[in-house]
Amino acid sequence: MNEPMRIIDWRTRADAYERRAPEWLVANGLGGYACGTITGLVTRRFDGLLIAAHPVPLGRLVMLTLFAEHVRLDDGRLVGLGAGQVTTEDEEVDHGTLCQFRLDLGLPVWRYDLNGIILERSLTLLHGQNTAICDWRLIEGAEMIDLELRPFLSFRGHDTRVTDGVARTYHLTAVGDRYEISADSALPTLHLLLRSEGATLTLDHGARQEVYYATEADRGYDCRGSVWSPGHFSVQLRRDHTISLTASTEPWSTITALRSGEAVTDERARRQALIAQADASLREEPASELILAADTFVIAPPRAEAMALDDIDAPPRTVIAGYHWFTDWGRDTMISLEGLTLLTGRHTEARGILQTFANHIRDGLIPNLFPEREGTGLYNTADATLWFFHALDRYVELTGDRDTLAELLPRLIDIVHHHQRGTHFGIGVDHHDGLLRQGADGYQLTWMDAKVGDWVVTPRRGKAVEINALWYNALRTLAVWVEEFQYRNTDIPNLTEMADFARSSFNQRFWYADGGYLFDVIDGENGDDSSCRPNQVFAIALRFPILDENRWEAVMTVVEQRLLTPVGLRSLSADHPDYKPKYHGDLRSRDAAYHQGTVWAWLIGPFIDAWMKVHPGRRDEARRFLDGFKSHLDEACVGSISEVFDAEPPFTPRGCIAQAWSVAEFLRAWRNTAT
Repeated sequence: MNEPMRIIDWRTRADAYERRAPEWLVANGLGGYACGTITGLVTRRFDGLLIAAHPVPLGRLVMLTLFAEHVRLDDGRLVGLGAGQVTTEDEEVDHGTLCQFRLDLGLPVWRYDLNGIILERSLTLLHGQNTAICDWRLIEGAEMIDLELRPFLSFRGHDTRVTDGVARTYHLTAVGDRYEISADSALPTLHLLLRSEGATLTLDHGARQEVYYATEADRGYDCRGSVWSPGHFSVQLRRDHTISLTASTEPWSTITALRSGEAVTDERARRQALIAQADASLREEPASELILAADTFVIAPPRAEAMALDDIDAPPRTVIAGYHWFTDWGRDTMISLEGLTLLTGRHTEARGILQTFANHIRDGLIPNLFPEREGTGLYNTADATLWFFHALDRYVELTGDRDTLAELLPRLIDIVHHHQRGTHFGIGVDHHDGLLRQGADGYQLTWMDAKVGDWVVTPRRGKAVEINALWYNALRTLAVWVEEFQYRNTDIPNLTEMADFARSSFNQRFWYADGGYLFDVIDGENGDDSSCRPNQVFAIALRFPILDENRWEAVMTVVEQRLLTPVGLRSLSADHPDYKPKYHGDLRSRDAAYHQGTVWAWLIGPFIDAWMKVHPGRRDEARRFLDGFKSHLDEACVGSISEVFDAEPPFTPRGCIAQAWSVAEFLRAWRNTAT
């Protein structure tokens, strides 16, 4: 097994990035993370070396933004490293000292060249802790150098305005080599531990520096804030030695329990084990890199201490939908479960995810999402609950765990009852045709869920094509399980009869003969919607396809010709008047394009599923649909896959730089196309 290593030679690649350098991301299994550009330039409100995750109501907090790093040369000059510099909008950024960035087992390492003096900095986040360890090593060119490290911070919520931490008063206390920085009593304390003999801290009464957040400016948000520093550390770095600085919100007893070198070694061993336990087809690059990317999304829910979790025999787990701004979403979690956990050998965590969400079922629905810093979920979704059936089906097939299935079976039957009778947001069966309808004023209930103020961009009220594909799949799947367990409760509906009725109606009503594909929505606010969208692939791709087989090839020909790109499927065909080729600008402009042409990477998974049903045995050809993602792993977030892309070449990555279902569906499609 090869350990994944992704190397970017910045000396030869810098000119390829006109304004934005690629970004990096590591996470800690709690929802906390560290991220930034590979050059160290701070461009987002989310950038930082430690974004700590705390239980609600605190949520995720930016605790340590960056280090400004300088080396004092023999002639007395201070030379700044390419990474770690705070700059203003008008300042020229010199990246000349950064010569290489790499991900080593998914952990970021920077290499600098200062006139022949080569040094490296690395960053490790400890799993299950809000602890970051920064290491500096002198590789060659001198026997010893003087290094100055200035920490900058601004305590605030990771998704709040960049001005929110500006007015805080910070307090520093020091005992030996341990330093504590505190602000409001409601906020955690940042602990700093510098492991280096002879290190000194020079205080300068709290220096502040303005930061211009260029990406926030592009996205239409507040873009000017300041960061605070208590002073700078001075250390002597000897050749082939390591200086470590630990930043943490954990208690001192936790921080000092392991030497930094041991903690880093343990984290590397954990990552090696993740690759070793994954499906054999995923253990070579690029899939092995994405096993580590998958690890960033699987977390312990921050609400676990605040909610009663009955009937859970596995550690509670959930899935962060995307970094930086998403929390855990029911739909994204269920779609991602197979790729993130089952194929990577994390079966216990998969069970924990299913049991966690099962304990949140209310009136036949699982939550759409859990908002940041809140302990209760929102239930405005028509499809997440149906994806729950699919996720459980994949779990049972790949693990053979019938006990968990038996435990959840009564809840699944209750879900069907609620959908039969009708539940919230207009979700319920139309008994005239057996199809599932949904829709309520002011809500976006499908995965095409963009909303700006009161404007629901793609409301899709009525009977949506993928909702009914999922409904049919859920009915068929549940019928198999009820028969397997010989469940004889007299209150169980005739699932087979319901499924047959829905399938017959679907094939009569969803076929758009003039286009040779499926309506996206029928019985909508404006009648039947013939927009050519990717949702129709689910009528073929799911385990129990609702579409008659004699129409599969026609549908897939249209999808391949009009929606397929090298990085996923367009959300709307280019011949539609509402088509938007680019996803950019402020929030309103972005959301207007979100599902109106913008390419979604996760859709490559169901596309390949459906394509292989039409073209069985052609795995090599199907694998080529994944080729476009290989170069993307150097683009937005190094070693991960973005949420969305522009709909036209060069298919610029947009949205979240790392998205759970994008990574999960690539892994699943890679496994399914292995020969």
